[in-house]
This record gives sequence, C-alpha cells and structure tokens, in this order.
Amino acid sequence: MKQRDLADRLFWMADEDEIKSARTTDVYFLNTKDVLAKNHIDSEVVMEVFARDLPYPGIWGVLTGVYEVAKLLEGVPVDVWSFDEGSIFLADTKTTFYEPIMTITGRYRDFVEYENPLLGLLSSSTSVSTRAARFRAAAGDRTLIGFGTRRVHPALAPLIERGCYLAGFDSVSNVLGAKLLGIEPTGTMPHALVQVLGDQAEAWLLFDKTIPKNVPRIALIDTFWDEKSEAIKAFETLGRDLWGVRIDTPSSRRGDLRKIIEEVRWELNIRGGKGVKIIVSGKLSEEDLVQLKSLVDGFGIGTAVAYPPVIDFSAKIVEVQENGTRHFRAKRGGLGGRKVVFRSKGFRDTVALDGAVPPRGSTMLLKQIMSRGNIISEFKTVDAIRTQAMKDIRAVGESEPVLGWM
Repeated sequence: MKQRDLADRLFWMADEDEIKSARTTDVYFLNTKDVLAKNHIDSEVVMEVFARDLPYPGIWGVLTGVYEVAKLLEGVPVDVWSFDEGSIFLADTKTTFYEPIMTITGRYRDFVEYENPLLGLLSSSTSVSTRAARFRAAAGDRTLIGFGTRRVHPALAPLIERGCYLAGFDSVSNVLGAKLLGIEPTGTMPHALVQVLGDQAEAWLLFDKTIPKNVPRIALIDTFWDEKSEAIKAFETLGRDLWGVRIDTPSSRRGDLRKIIEEVRWELNIRGGKGVKIIVSGKLSEEDLVQLKSLVDGFGIGTAVAYPPVIDFSAKIVEVQENGTRHFRAKRGGLGGRKVVFRSKGFRDTVALDGAVPPRGSTMLLKQIMSRGNIISEFKTVDAIRTQAMKDIRAVGESEPVLGWM
C-alpha cells in the first residue's frame, strides 16, 4: 500500500507551537490533568529534576537546555530554580542522594503535561554537551570541530551544534547551527567532490580557485591512494597555500592510525611542509584523541557527539502542600522534601533540606529563573556560557568531585 502524505507537514517532526503547547507529551499526563481538574484538586507541589547516574567514568556532566526549558514554561504559572546553563553537575551511583539541577513549584495540574518535553529538552542537550566536554578534556589544546549533524534528524542539528560549542568545541560544520550560534561554519570538501572529478589534484586546485581565501585550504587525503601519497601530492599541488590535510580513513582500512599519521607528518616535514597542519576525523573516541594529540593539530568529531550515551534525567514530586500543610511525599526509592545544593571549592557538592545553613565558603547552585511563569533571570550569551564551561571542564578534570549530604 502506498504511503500517504502527512496531512499538515512534510516531515515527522513537531513544530515549535506543538512543543510549546505540550502536544508532544505522553497521554497519561493528560489523563492526570483531567482527573485533577475535573475533581478540583489544586494541590501545590515541589518537583525536582535530577540524574542518578552518568554513562561515563567519573561523576560529572555539563548541563545545557535550561534556556529552552524556561522558554517552554514561560506563561505557565510556576516558579523555577535551576543550575546555570553550562554548569557542572554531579551524579554518583554510590549514594542514594542526588542533586536536583532544577526545581519547579506550582499547582501540579498547571504544569503536569510539560514534564515530558521538559525532560526531553534537558536530556537531549545535556547528553550532547557532556560527551562534547569529555572530548574537549581529552583533546587538550587541540582544535575540535563538530561534524555530527548528518547523523541526526535535521530538526536537531542546531541543538547538536550548540551543545558541542558550549562545551568547548572550536567550531561546527552545520550551516544553520553556526548561524544561530553567531559563528562561521567550518569545513572544506567531501570525498564526493574528488570522486566527481576523478582526480585529487584537480579537486584541490578547483577548490582553491573557487572558494574565498578566508577559508583554510585543507586537502582531504584518503580518497583514492594511501594517506602518505595523497599528502605528498597535496603539498606538491598547493605548496605554501596548503593550510592542512585531513585524514578521514574508515576504520576498516585504517590499520594503525598513529603510524599512518607519523608517516604523513614525516613526509610533509622533509619536503618543507612542517607548517601544514593535520586534521583527523572518522569515528574517533576520547581515547583516540589522547593517543593522537601529540601528532595532530585538530579533530573532527561526528557520530560520537550526535548520538551520545543518554543522560537519564527524571522529574519527581518530593513535596505536596494541602490546606497550608507541607507533606514530604517521595515515591519509593526517592528522597522527600525540597532540597538545595551547595558547592564548595573543588566541586565538593552538598545536598541538604531547604532552609539548611550553607557550609562556610560555599555557593548556592539553584537560582530562581522564573516566577509565576515570567522569566526573571537574564541568561548569559553563548560566548559567556562557553567561556565559563571551558574553565569548569578544565577544573573538574583536575579535581576529585564529591557529592555529599547534610
């Protein structure tokens, strides 16, 4: 049977209005809303958003998506407290305690249907930024370029690029993602251009002739020949105009990648090409970056950040207020009562019941960003968030984060 066109759209995706009006929620939330509304149950609740564990060694992640949650809930009569966009958060499986990265208060019936899109915004974005941060830490001072958006639904491309850039990537390749970030996209050519022309040198020369001079001349050197031979050919073809070479050899033909790069570096150097940079891409892991960064000037990271391990945020009620009385009411496995989080030097975080006296010298991490549906916090610029995030990523890598309670 022939597939029918969708009645109101081209692609299987939600538009902004549908997300904003919570039409992407799960039906059981609407059932709950119906029960509460029709039975005039107006209980005020405290809901906390948190992660109990992370899919990596270590207990830290980089939170992003806070701004989008604020825009989602704008106009909904709730109050919201949150960690800062781009901040480090902790999750430790060795303890039952967790730190809420966001707290929402209000009548549950007023925001019940937003739990689904809220968690989706936070989980998707934070999963990308946390994986990107780990690549940033592994790469040291080497250049990182985001190449991953061809692997995801096009609607998610700007989210992927934002998560990478906020976590310290130097640039991104996606045109729309870069535009929304206010930066220029980075990239040169695919293998397809070389294949269409049938000759590497012709492809490099036509690129040099056609593309504006502010775009670095980076020759892709693994289309038809081995990497060393094409690197030599690229330098012979473009000479001093050759800014760099890119190795994108598939893993099935790669062999010992470090040895391949050593060969390329040697052959360029002895011909006067010590200034030619080497960029490597193609299914790289954090461990690859650690092993290769002494030889390589930059890395293109794609699928690993486009499809990162999921950070599984949950949203749970921890308090209910009925007739002016505060009830601690956590589900099994949860912890009742509204909590606060204090951070001391060295990413030593302390979770406590709301109202506790802060440890000396600590900072309160949950800050109010919304009051009765109005955004009251001024969000930082992308560059400001990125600068602080990069500083924190370096610092947390040099410390031993601790999640405790009082």
